[in-house]
Amino acid sequence: MDVTSNIKQLIIEGIQERKGKRITVVDMSAIESAPTEFFIIAEGSSTMQAAAIADSVREYVQEKSGVKPFNYDGYANSEWIVIDYGEIMVHIFLPGVREKYNLEELWSDARITDIPDLD
Repeated sequence: MDVTSNIKQLIIEGIQERKGKRITVVDMSAIESAPTEFFIIAEGSSTMQAAAIADSVREYVQEKSGVKPFNYDGYANSEWIVIDYGEIMVHIFLPGVREKYNLEELWSDARITDIPDLD
């Protein structure tokens, strides 16, 4: 498994640790104009849960792989938190904010994979 695939899997597990829902992997690696290779999108039901999911991703990935994000932002209101791992951008949304920005539709020419919720 290459490093990017390993980090992707760890991010998904980190989201699932805090019961993140509607996880979607947007593979933009074949799109020249894309800002990164992958988006991993998920949602929390409250600002508190969204922040907990983002914390879980950062802690889980670092604990399991030693990799830290380049940057992260959005904790001020925790409606949309983004975590930058270079080739992978993680987006943790509240449901209404996710619907508003609809990143999956914005990158509809990408390969989109929905990860089933655990419960």
